Amino acid sequence: MSILLRDLRLPEDYTALAELLNTHGSEPTTAERLREDDSKLYEVGHTYLDENGLLAGYDRTRKVAVTEQDEIVGYINSWRAPWTEPGYLNNTLIVAEDYRRQGIGQLLLQHAAGWGEKVGADTLVTEIWDDSPESLHFAKRTGFAIERHAFQSVLTLNKVDPDSAFDHELFDKLAQDGIRFITLAEEPDEEGEQKLYRLYEETLKDIPGYTGEVPVFDQWRKWYLMAEGYSPEQVLLAVHDGKHVGVSNVLYNPLTNGMYHEYTSVARAYRGRKIALGLKMKAILLAKERHAAYLRTDNDSLNEPILRINRRLGYEALRGSYRLIAKVTDVRG
Repeated sequence: MSILLRDLRLPEDYTALAELLNTHGSEPTTAERLREDDSKLYEVGHTYLDENGLLAGYDRTRKVAVTEQDEIVGYINSWRAPWTEPGYLNNTLIVAEDYRRQGIGQLLLQHAAGWGEKVGADTLVTEIWDDSPESLHFAKRTGFAIERHAFQSVLTLNKVDPDSAFDHELFDKLAQDGIRFITLAEEPDEEGEQKLYRLYEETLKDIPGYTGEVPVFDQWRKWYLMAEGYSPEQVLLAVHDGKHVGVSNVLYNPLTNGMYHEYTSVARAYRGRKIALGLKMKAILLAKERHAAYLRTDNDSLNEPILRINRRLGYEALRGSYRLIAKVTDVRG
């Protein structure tokens, strides 16, 4: 079978690409969502080597593998954002199940490695599901090694009875300490977002597995706060003396009637007071009010405090993912 690599042809490839991505991702996407994401991106990338000789800046390359009939059967997206760790390139590689073990993955990966070598990257990063031994075998065979392990978990909301399952006295105790719970919709737009950004600035690097720099405000707002499914009414805040000391940003996916914890964190000085538990309970109450089917989250294996909270609230473990890294020179062979 003859397989060719070509550039994406947009917008005509969006529908086929969404179908391929939906064979891999945990949350479905659409052609419209892919188009919206692309509209947020730069038109021309800019990369350079920093003072340590490591790749910096931002750019991407995307290729699809197609059959003689121009059917998309594979995809590689190799990119870095301005805040990506110096020297690193992030990668998403997918091959349609019926076309695996035919060299398509190797062809796509070699394109990413070749582009990485050209722009001066030294390390490739990717993620695979931990229940796919063939993907892990391919990754190890092509030079990748496991760096971290993350877990998915889900709470089926029709199984949850907040009246019996929640410690409602917790909110009274926190209120006595001057901590109240609001949403971002209750704060002035720019002022509230700036206060929330300062909380992210402090807490992002505390997440096990977080690498790179904290995005500047405009990029954080676009890619972290206002992710697909965002609503200010779904950004739950713990506030003390006018300061944001905790957050849980919950996204909604109308395709599945599900909600997703995009980010949950508590300021360092306020940890150990069960604020994160309060935020998680508020998220469950919000999802129940919206008649959502489930709440889903992803957590690093070393983030024991959040994993413990999830278990306490009844989240059930799903498949996890491995973060893998490889030297560009090892992949190039």
